[in-house]
Amino acid sequence: MANSSATRPFRVAIVGSGPAGVYAADILTKSQEVAGGDVQVSIDLFESQPAPYGLIRYGVAPDHPRIKGIVNALHKVLDRGDIRFFGNVTYGRDITLADLRSHYDAVIFATGATKDAVLDIPGIELDGSYGGADFVSWYDGHPDVSREWPLNAKEIAVIGNGNVALDVARVLSKHAEDMLVTEIPDNVYAGLKASPVTDVHVFGRRGPAQVKFTPLELRELSHSRDVDIVLYEEDFDFDDASDAAIRSNNQVKTMVNTLTNWLAEEHDGTRTPASRRLHLHFLHTPVEITGENGSVTGIKFERNELDGTGNARGTGEFIDYPVQAVYRAVGYLGSELPEVDFDSRRGVIPNDGGRVLGADGTHVPGLYATGWIKRGPVGLIGHTKGDALETIGCLLEDRLALPVAERPDESEIVELLESRGVEFTTWEGWNKLDAHEKLLGENWTGQPGLDVVRERIKVVDREQMVNISKK
Repeated sequence: MANSSATRPFRVAIVGSGPAGVYAADILTKSQEVAGGDVQVSIDLFESQPAPYGLIRYGVAPDHPRIKGIVNALHKVLDRGDIRFFGNVTYGRDITLADLRSHYDAVIFATGATKDAVLDIPGIELDGSYGGADFVSWYDGHPDVSREWPLNAKEIAVIGNGNVALDVARVLSKHAEDMLVTEIPDNVYAGLKASPVTDVHVFGRRGPAQVKFTPLELRELSHSRDVDIVLYEEDFDFDDASDAAIRSNNQVKTMVNTLTNWLAEEHDGTRTPASRRLHLHFLHTPVEITGENGSVTGIKFERNELDGTGNARGTGEFIDYPVQAVYRAVGYLGSELPEVDFDSRRGVIPNDGGRVLGADGTHVPGLYATGWIKRGPVGLIGHTKGDALETIGCLLEDRLALPVAERPDESEIVELLESRGVEFTTWEGWNKLDAHEKLLGENWTGQPGLDVVRERIKVVDREQMVNISKK
């Protein structure tokens, strides 16, 4: 049965309230003059956590004030009142695809990518070998991870040359007191404070001109108090492709200049040594994590060289580094969603421009995807807007031909959740939790000798978050 907006608003459910989901909702609410007339929409946003913002709350390092500022933009969208928020609702458990199809004309999946990509080398299973995404979830206070993290290594290896790798390395090497100005939970502060770390090594497979982090991320490394940045002359290899990238790309040029300047400053003999060191290594491919008695004791790399095209090839030379912990930050993968086809290799929902595809390769009417679950974990947060615009364009193009929801009344989804005993949170509830976390920061009494103003202290426990939201 074809859809029509003549008698009621077009009902859309969005699963996931990170930037991808909120941008999609915002674009959809502003869509006008489609199919010969204005589009009236009614949008409900479903989130598995009691709080909104997804990646921004649980995937971005807490000492990123500029990136965290994206929260302000997301808040403005959700605070308008034309998009309903249902937190603490897990798709596939609290609500099914059949439920969504019954209550909505279209469903958009915006669940992101939260799992660590696989690094298949010997020793990856040893104690002391960790996924970077898991560590990020811990220091960001994700309610579904343990409150404890084994920070007992003096020497640590971080594998990867993207922004997440630098986040992980920076948090591991930074002094805990310097994280207090952020929103880190108390258990994270206590864990970082007890860490005996002296050296954190970051390893990339290619050269300085091929790194995947951004100039902002790189510069932030130099802002850490009492942490030296250590580089190695033998890692500074530039082939023809590197030289071309430096000439044509201002971002690459900026990062290479920053790195080479740091290398020069390191050898000028004027610096007082710091108590901690953050080493940046290039042209290293991990081949094995070594251990004794089931625990990490080192990591072996093959030295690489550039092949003229910006890609790396092995030299046959191997180097061992003594470390007691290894963090892999080689990428993210999306998670499979119940009743939706999934590409496990790429970690995405198969789709064509955002239209979800079934096993036969054709569009499943009414199902769409946006963000990293659509295209994989590539690009910065800002790229998600363009991605959402494409998906919403497809949705609006299809709108009049989609199956009609059987139970479109806005009250019916609320009744369904209540009948199942789902303790869902609302936007009003988030505002209460938001105010509570800020008040915890204002009331923090501190410690002797520390003069710190805390912006907030994040509440970690899920039940506590729900209870505060529903007061």
